[in-house]
Amino acid sequence: MKAMIFAAGKGTRLKPLTDTTPKALVPVNGTPLIELVIRKLITIGIKEIIINVHFLANQIIDFLNSNNNFGIRIEISDETDELLDTGGGLKKASWFFDDNDPFILHNVDVISDIDLMEMVNFHNKNNALATLAVRKRKSSRYFLFNRKQELCGWENTKDKKRIISRSAKDYSAFAFSGIHIINPEIFKNIYENGKFSIISTYFELSKSNLISAYQHDMDYWFDVGSPEKLKIVEKYINSI
Repeated sequence: MKAMIFAAGKGTRLKPLTDTTPKALVPVNGTPLIELVIRKLITIGIKEIIINVHFLANQIIDFLNSNNNFGIRIEISDETDELLDTGGGLKKASWFFDDNDPFILHNVDVISDIDLMEMVNFHNKNNALATLAVRKRKSSRYFLFNRKQELCGWENTKDKKRIISRSAKDYSAFAFSGIHIINPEIFKNIYENGKFSIISTYFELSKSNLISAYQHDMDYWFDVGSPEKLKIVEKYINSI
């Protein structure tokens, strides 16, 4: 099984920490975010990872080289010329997923004790095109799922905007956790080019494909999106 880490973001919300350091190298209790994610993936047997880079990309590459790629195969998807967003970044890296096996897609700034193998097994059991880790937590943006946990739409409560891709009697709103399990078959159905969001692709594909929810409310989960959130996650990890 392979994996991809989204590490190309500029980390503007983490300023001033990211003025001269890429978000992927921001340390949590002394360990860079990207190392935490890589080691988590290694613990479940992942030995091949592709990482997209953009802002201060050479720092990330040098860090990986200095650690001998943590003893696994690590490829770089270079977006230094243009930041391609989540959909464009995934599509550019599609060549890496040539074994027809589902793969993990993980945001570099997400820290959680989610059981990734349990999520993979859930994905395989449901035969989904993609499975999205979600939680019941406060957010301004939500995925909408029906009673079968099938993606049906999206809602932005701040802008009071809702998009429905398939009708249902009622919808359950979940916040996305930044972790996906994806079947490579998805690449045959992505027609956008250049810079685009994978979220819009999911909505379009959910009209005729299964995009499933994996709810993990019992796990701890943090999005290290600001200096304040970084302090919170460090305090929590130190307490367990």
